[in-house]
Amino acid sequence: MIELFFDLVFVFAVTQLSHSLLANLTLQGAVHVTMLLLAVWWVWIFTSWITNWLDPERIPVRLALVALLLAGLLLSVSIPDAFTHRGAMFAFAYVTMQVGRTVFAIWAVRREQISMTRNFQRILVWLLSAGAFWIGGGLAEDGLREGLWAVALMIELVSPAVFFWVPGLGRSSLADWDIEGSHMAERCALFVIIALGESLLVTGATFAQLDLALDTVIALLAAVLGSVAMWWVYFDSGAERAHHRIAHSDDPGREARMAYTYLHILIIAGIIVSAVADELVLTHPDHTTTPGICAILAGPTLYLLGTALFKMVTAERIILPLSHLIGLLLLVALAPFAFAQVFSPLVLGSLTTGILLVVATWESVALRKVAQTGTTQALGQELPK
Repeated sequence: MIELFFDLVFVFAVTQLSHSLLANLTLQGAVHVTMLLLAVWWVWIFTSWITNWLDPERIPVRLALVALLLAGLLLSVSIPDAFTHRGAMFAFAYVTMQVGRTVFAIWAVRREQISMTRNFQRILVWLLSAGAFWIGGGLAEDGLREGLWAVALMIELVSPAVFFWVPGLGRSSLADWDIEGSHMAERCALFVIIALGESLLVTGATFAQLDLALDTVIALLAAVLGSVAMWWVYFDSGAERAHHRIAHSDDPGREARMAYTYLHILIIAGIIVSAVADELVLTHPDHTTTPGICAILAGPTLYLLGTALFKMVTAERIILPLSHLIGLLLLVALAPFAFAQVFSPLVLGSLTTGILLVVATWESVALRKVAQTGTTQALGQELPK
C-alpha cells in the first residue's frame, strides 16, 4: 500500500504533462513534454526497481518512499514551468530523488552480498554524472537548458543498456538484477491504470464545463470508448501473458529491462497524447490546427506501437501482432485524409477510436478462439511467429 500511496503523486505528474502539452501544442512543446515525460517515467521506474529489491514494509523503506513522494510533489509542481522560471526546482527535485534514493539503497543493502552494493555504487556514479547536467541545465538560460537536459537524459537512458559500467567497478550483470517479476509487472500495470485514469479525469472535467450538445456527447463517447479500448488492448491478455512470463522466467532482469523499463514509455506517451487529443475534440469538434491533427493521430499510434512491441518482446515473436500491425497501417492510411482536413476533428477522433476498438476486438476474439480450440492455428493468424 505504501507503493500505491507513492504513486498518487504521479497522477498529478501525468496530469501536469498532458496540460503542459495542451498549453503548448507545438514542436517545441512536444519536445519539452517528451523530455519531462522521460524524466518522470525514469524516476518512477527506478523507484520500482528499488522497491523490488527492498521490503516496502520496513519502516526505513517506508520513510524513504514518503521522502520521495514529497520531492515528487515538487517535481510535479514545476513541470509546466520547467523550461522557464522553475527549471532549477525541477532539476534539484529530480536529482534529489534519483541520487538520494540510490544512496539510501547502498545503506539498506550494506549487509547483503557485495555484488548488490557494487550494483548500486555503479548506478550512483551514472546518476551523479547525469545529475551534474540536470543541475547545470536547471540553472542555465532557456536556450542551453534543452541541450544540457538532453545529455542528462541520454546518460540515464543508456546506463541500463551498458549495465552501468564504471571504470574500476566493472559492470553489473543480469544476475545482479534478479527481481520478483510478478512485482515489476504489477507495478507497471498500475502506472498504465494511472495514465488511463488521468485521461478519463481530463475528459470528464472538460465535458463538465461544456454546454450539452450532440457533438460534445459524441466526442465524450468517443473519448471514453477510446480509453476502454486502450485498457482492453493492454489488459485483456497481453499484460497477463507478460506477467506470467516474467514471473516464471529464469532471467527476469532481462525481461524487466526491455519490456517494462523501456517499452512502457511508448505506452504511457500514447495515453497522455490521447488525453490531449480527447480534450481538443471535446472543445473544438468542428475545427482544429495541424498540431491538433497530429495529436489525434499520434496518441493511438504511440499506444499501439508500444503495446505491440511489448507483446512481441514478451512472447519472443519476430513481428508485431497482426491486429496491432493492421491498426497501425489504418492509422497511417488515415493520415493523408486527416491533414487534408477531409474529416472534422470529431469524425477523425471517432475513427481513431474505431481503429482501437477493432484491434481490441480482433485480438480478443482470436485469442479466445485459441483457448476454445486448443490449437495454435488461430494464434498463428493473430500473432504470427
